[in-house]
Amino acid sequence: MGNLADQESSAQAPRGRTRARVCPFAGLLACPFLLCGCLERTVTITSNPPGALVMLNDVEVGRTPVTTGFTYYGDYDVRLRLEGYEPLVTHRETATPFYEYAPFDLLGTAWPGRIQTKLVWNFDLTPLPEPKAGQAGLLERARQMQDTAGVGATK
Repeated sequence: MGNLADQESSAQAPRGRTRARVCPFAGLLACPFLLCGCLERTVTITSNPPGALVMLNDVEVGRTPVTTGFTYYGDYDVRLRLEGYEPLVTHRETATPFYEYAPFDLLGTAWPGRIQTKLVWNFDLTPLPEPKAGQAGLLERARQMQDTAGVGATK
């Protein structure tokens, strides 16, 4: 009869079977798949002249030049407003890159690096025409009403 420790170890591992050994490098092999990549999407909006207030889908994002992140590809309503220039109301469409479609999106998310999508939109603003005789007072009253109503007010 052997000692008690020998009996316990033989009870855990029956003769003829070997214990499975865990490879110490298995964790290192799994690490690249656990490190999730980063998908970074930004749009930079510029205007000529700079300093215009920018609204994307009715959300104020700042004054040009401005860089902001976006979460989806598709249609965006863009409004720019600058004193002395006609307000610009337009729309832009963003095209989805191939790595955002299945099954590539899975690989793009698991990629250990950073994938950047940088869009640049430039807009030219048109100066307001000089008011004709008698219209100056009307335009001034319209601006005052705009200010009282809070239309186009900045935060």
